Amino acid sequence: MNIKNQFKEGLITNNPVLVQQIGMCATMAITTSLFNGLGMGLSVLIILTCCNVVVSMIRKIIPEEIRLAIFVVVIAGFVTIVDLLLQAFIPALSEALGVFIPLIVVNCIIIGRAEAFCQKNTVAASFFDGIFQGLGYTLVLLAMSIVRELLGKGTFGGGLIDVSNGFHLTMDGSGAGITIFSGEYGAKVLTMPFGGFLTLGVLIALMQYALKKSAKKKELAARAAEEEKEVEE
Repeated sequence: MNIKNQFKEGLITNNPVLVQQIGMCATMAITTSLFNGLGMGLSVLIILTCCNVVVSMIRKIIPEEIRLAIFVVVIAGFVTIVDLLLQAFIPALSEALGVFIPLIVVNCIIIGRAEAFCQKNTVAASFFDGIFQGLGYTLVLLAMSIVRELLGKGTFGGGLIDVSNGFHLTMDGSGAGITIFSGEYGAKVLTMPFGGFLTLGVLIALMQYALKKSAKKKELAARAAEEEKEVEE
């Protein structure tokens, strides 16, 4: 188990959204405010980590023929728990996310990690995989939420930050956020479904550019090292 590599993969080189390009439906649909993005990201992180641990624990006794069905049952159990907890303690978030919480059951990120990683690795490795993959997903949601809310509405922290009576955080979704500029000057298209496609497309392009640039730099460094070695010989 290499925690450093897992951390790098989850956030950068194997990011579930920007590199694997899975779980994008909810990513584009709910990232209109920081409140929604943070809530969805943490929900997926918790569910993914718990499912990873359970799947890894029972991987040796799961019949091969029904493994996907077992994965879905495990995921559905944790999704139900998180959904009920949100309804009980953060009803505003539950209402804002709506059907996208139950749809986590068929989220390709969670099923994909169970299939590709957890059934082949230890509980500890699966735990950290869930944490880092979930963190990578959450950071993408936060980035999209900030960009779409700021450029589309002119605010930051909508639903989460309340400045009407001093600065404080709120979990009832009522916070208007910090006004950066008047909403009438915002690019309204970013708050619409097309804005989700546009923002995500730009982030994916930036990530792919950064990865290719990094790979090219490593290739040049390796080539230079090889040439230097040949000269010495």
